[in-house]
Amino acid sequence: MSVAEIKKTKSDLITWIEQLSDINMLTLLDGLRNSKSENDWWDELTENQKHHINEGLTDAENGRVVSSESFWNKLKNG
Repeated sequence: MSVAEIKKTKSDLITWIEQLSDINMLTLLDGLRNSKSENDWWDELTENQKHHINEGLTDAENGRVVSSESFWNKLKNG
């Protein structure tokens, strides 16, 4: 992302935040702003969680994926 794109993104975010009235979204953004984690979230996962994430990445790399449309249709239609 170029410097100009970063400035544009920041400006767009500021404009969007100034227009927000959803207290849940504001609370979420404030929590994100104030979060301070010294640890990488990956280090806090269980070995089983890491295994499943890596399995999903391997599936994606090998083309074993479905479109979101197909997923939602299957879920909706049982």
